Amino acid sequence: MVLTGECFCGEIRYQISGPLVDPLACHCSRCRKAFSSQSSNYARVDSGDFQWLAGEERLTSYVGQHGFGLLFCSVCGSTLCGTIDSSVHGVVLGCLNEEPELEEVHHIFVDSKASWEVMPSDVTTFSEGRPPTDRR
Repeated sequence: MVLTGECFCGEIRYQISGPLVDPLACHCSRCRKAFSSQSSNYARVDSGDFQWLAGEERLTSYVGQHGFGLLFCSVCGSTLCGTIDSSVHGVVLGCLNEEPELEEVHHIFVDSKASWEVMPSDVTTFSEGRPPTDRR
């Protein structure tokens, strides 16, 4: 299944031709700031399966320590994807146009979630990051 995604204003569009893997919702304070939300909702994608369709010139980026970064729309500010060493690593699930087929989304760093957030009882949670043995 081919997936497409876009920013809020629609100026930037992309396509994914492969599977999304390792879907996570991170509740740490840094992700809340980076994604302007109670958590990040993100899944990895093979960079070879990712293609910009329009508006790539409107991208702006932030790269933090260790080479991990985020790409944003310079018009509307939507966070679109994450990068490692300038290659697309994964996408923000909220910018997808279709409903992706995903394995279970794991909620990580829930011990540092915002005090106002209520976690559903039927999701898999981890106090901190997910143990390496649980990665698929």
